[in-house]
Amino acid sequence: MSNDDQITYAVAGAAALISLSAWLFLIAVVVGAIRLVVIIMLATYQRYHRRKPEPHYTPSVTIIVPAYKEERVIAATIRSLLRQVYGGELEVVVVDDGSPDDTYGVVMREFGGDPRVTAYRKENGGKASALNFGIAHARGEIIVCLDADTQFTPTPVARLVAPLHDPKVGAVAGNAKVGNRHNMVTRWQALEYVTSQNLERRAFAVLNAITIVPGAVGAWRKSYVQAVGGFSDDTLAEDQDLTIAVRRAGHVIAYADQAVAYTEAPDTLRGLAKQRFRWSFGTLQCTWKHRDAFFRPKYGSLGFVGLPNVFLFQLLLPAISPVADLMFLWSIASVWFNARVHTVDGRLAYALPNLEQVLSYYAVFLLVDWLAAVIAFLMEGDEDKSLTWSIFVQRFAYRQVMYWVVVRSFAAALSGRLQGWGKLERKATVSLPERRRRIWARFGELVLRRRRFT
Repeated sequence: MSNDDQITYAVAGAAALISLSAWLFLIAVVVGAIRLVVIIMLATYQRYHRRKPEPHYTPSVTIIVPAYKEERVIAATIRSLLRQVYGGELEVVVVDDGSPDDTYGVVMREFGGDPRVTAYRKENGGKASALNFGIAHARGEIIVCLDADTQFTPTPVARLVAPLHDPKVGAVAGNAKVGNRHNMVTRWQALEYVTSQNLERRAFAVLNAITIVPGAVGAWRKSYVQAVGGFSDDTLAEDQDLTIAVRRAGHVIAYADQAVAYTEAPDTLRGLAKQRFRWSFGTLQCTWKHRDAFFRPKYGSLGFVGLPNVFLFQLLLPAISPVADLMFLWSIASVWFNARVHTVDGRLAYALPNLEQVLSYYAVFLLVDWLAAVIAFLMEGDEDKSLTWSIFVQRFAYRQVMYWVVVRSFAAALSGRLQGWGKLERKATVSLPERRRRIWARFGELVLRRRRFT
C-alpha cells in the first residue's frame, strides 16, 4: 500500500468517525431538547398554575437532625430551627450517632435548657439508623428531616407542612440551595441545584413522579414512614429509597418550592467527587432495589416516568457520555492532524463538513442548556441569575467530574465492593445571602409585632 493510499484511508476513517460523532450529538441534542421542553412546560405549569392558598394546617411537628462529627455546624443549624415561624407544636430532636468529636457537648451546652430541644446519643449505626432512632422518639405527627449542615429560613416548616393537609400526601420535598457560594466549585453546584434538581422536582410534582425528597429539607407523615419500615440502610441513598417506598405505597410526593434551606456543599473537586460518588452509587442501588416497579401500571408515573428518568438521565447517559466526548475531541484532532501533516488535494473535504455539523450540534446543545438554566432561575425568583453564564464552563469541567463519578459507581457495583458513607469535613461556611437576611430579619420583626397585639 502506497503512502498516498494510507493517507486516503486515514482521512476516510476520520471522516467516518466524525460522521458517527455528528449523529450521536444530533441524537443527544434532539433527545435532550425534547426532554428539556417537556420539563420546562411541566415546571411552568407547577410554578404558575397550581398555586393555591396554603391551608391553616398546624399539626405537631418533630424536626430530626441526625448528626455525626458536626460540632462546627450543629449550633447554627439548631438556631435556625428555633427561629421557625410556625403556629403548631414544634420540637427539635438531635441524634448524635456516636460522634468522636464534641457534637453532643455543643448541643447540650448551647440548648440544654431549652425545652424545645432534645438531644440523644447512640452508638454509631449510620444515618438511616439515626433517623429511625429520632422517629421512634418523636412526638410529632409530621417529621421534618434535615442535614446537620443545613440552615433553614424562617418559614420552611410551615411551607413543608401545608401540602400534608391532604391525607393522600405522604412526603414533601423542599427547595435546597447551596449556602457557601464562595468559589467556582460551589457556584457550579448552586447552578446545578436550581437548573437540574429543583427544576425537575417542579416538573415531576405535576406527574407525582418525584423520586427523592432531599435529606437537606423534607417532611414526612410519620405514620406512613413507619408503615413502610422507616429509613432503610440497604442503600447509600436512604432518602431516595424511602421516597420511592412511600410512593409505591400509593401516596403522593409533593414539592414545596418556597420551603428554602441552605446547605453546605463540598468546596473542592475532590470533596465533590467523594459526595457525588456516594449519591450516584446510592441511586444505582435504589434503581436496582426497586427494579420491579419499572413500567408497571400499578405504580403509574413512578414506573413509567420517575424511575426510567433516573436510570436513563442520571445513570446511563452520564456513564456513556465520556465516550461521546472523547469521540468528539478525537474527531477534531484527526481533522487538525490531517490538515497540518497531510496536505492532500481536496481529501479533507470529506471530513470538514461533518466536523462543522458536530460543532453546530454542540453549539445548539449548549444554547438549549443555557436557555433552560435561565428559565429555571426565573422560576426561583430572588436568585443570582449571573450564575447562568457559568453553564458554558460547567459543561467542560464540572460535568466531566460527574461523568467520572457515575462510571466509577458502575465499576464499584460490578466489582461487588461494599461502599461506605465517606463523611465530608464540615467547614461551617453556610451563610444566607445578604438581601434575604435583611428581608427575613424584617419578616421576623413583623411577626413578633403582630404576636404582641393578638
